[in-house]
Amino acid sequence: MNLDSLFEIVDRLLIESHNRPLNSAENLVLRGIWQYKTYNQIAIEAGYSPGYFTNVVAPELFGRLSEVIGQRVTKKNCQVLLESYAIVEAAPNTKLLKQDLTQFPPTVNQDTSPCYPSGSVPLASPFYLKRSYLEEQIYQEIKKPGALVRIKAPREMGKTSLLLRILDYAKYQGYCTISLNLEQVEQTILSDLNQLLRWLCANIARQLQLQPMLDEYWHEDLGSKVSCTVYFQEYLLESINTPLILALDEVNHIFEHPQVAKDFLPLLRSWYEEAKRLPIWQKLRLLVVHSTDIYVPLELNQSPFNVGLPIQLDNFSQEEVQQLAQCYGLNWTDGEGARQLMAMVGGHPALVHLALYHLSRKEVTLSQLLETAPPASKIYSNHLQRHWATLQKQPELGQAFDNVLNANEAILLDPILTHKLSSMGLIKLSGGQAMASCELYRRFFTKKEQHLALQNQNMN
Repeated sequence: MNLDSLFEIVDRLLIESHNRPLNSAENLVLRGIWQYKTYNQIAIEAGYSPGYFTNVVAPELFGRLSEVIGQRVTKKNCQVLLESYAIVEAAPNTKLLKQDLTQFPPTVNQDTSPCYPSGSVPLASPFYLKRSYLEEQIYQEIKKPGALVRIKAPREMGKTSLLLRILDYAKYQGYCTISLNLEQVEQTILSDLNQLLRWLCANIARQLQLQPMLDEYWHEDLGSKVSCTVYFQEYLLESINTPLILALDEVNHIFEHPQVAKDFLPLLRSWYEEAKRLPIWQKLRLLVVHSTDIYVPLELNQSPFNVGLPIQLDNFSQEEVQQLAQCYGLNWTDGEGARQLMAMVGGHPALVHLALYHLSRKEVTLSQLLETAPPASKIYSNHLQRHWATLQKQPELGQAFDNVLNANEAILLDPILTHKLSSMGLIKLSGGQAMASCELYRRFFTKKEQHLALQNQNMN
């Protein structure tokens, strides 16, 4: 449903209930929300005082909409609620459909019921916790000619969920958007620079609905990096009239092929630098997303990881955990539940989501989750076993983490081991010294180490 049709339905509902349609200021607020703008941006662009929409227009508008819809409408959920409600209103058998929706509780396929948290959070999901400051910062950055944004964090911190929203915002701006996940690329392609660059160019052409035309631009004498650059400049960028957002997700998979990484990553950087010299490269806006679990000693002055806008995703705060708990239907208004869960899992987004999901389904109580190891080990089994496997493959890293677990206070580690453990999210730093990032890790890995030590003792 397009925006004008949706607003017509909203107007009709407001006339029926309040005898007044949307006024011009309310119309501006709603259209601004669909364009991911702040109230201040909407006000300044329309010539109003900055606080007018925040303090006057939006509260009154959301109050009226809440009465019509029967649910509390906020800026965050406005788009999802209005679109869902408008679809019901526009249906041929509206009265019957409304009756059915009222008579039967929401099913697990509807947004209001939590699905098992795995992978990225869908765009329309109410269980996405918006990172307002970071998102606004990125939205402003990708509007700049030749921008490069690098998003990094350990696995399961919400990088791909954030990327979905950036691409959605870019589409609303009228930009071309290309999203490529390097996790989907075969190892034979990732291990060969020429094949990787041809794969990149062919996929971008396909998503732009262009003929690949690779052989017309690929010259052995020029080499694959120059051929790829010429292809971008003279074919891809010349074929479009709007900015192109190129999002590369799971770039860490290239790190497993150091020789390819040392050519591919500087190539991205060179395109970013070209935008300062040639206007055509200003059309390209790069989003580079990677997990920090894999450490590779790349040359900083040859990679894109010290240019552009750096974005580091951190753990949720206690206030954010409490906000998310409310989305899952948990009555944690006093903040104590959020505080206790934070003490256990340290605000790690995936661990918080898993806990709240199981708590909302009453499969485990908070006291069980906090006081006994088996429920936590079961809920977080995949996450914990993945880290355990990594530590077992790198004994020096495992020993360093064991030293952290056995210490009564933060300790100093070798810088590279500190970087690796921090990149995995297993430790947090205080004044350059390391401590376990959460109680869950302390309990699980201490018990694992004790069990392993006992096994070795029995074998001897």
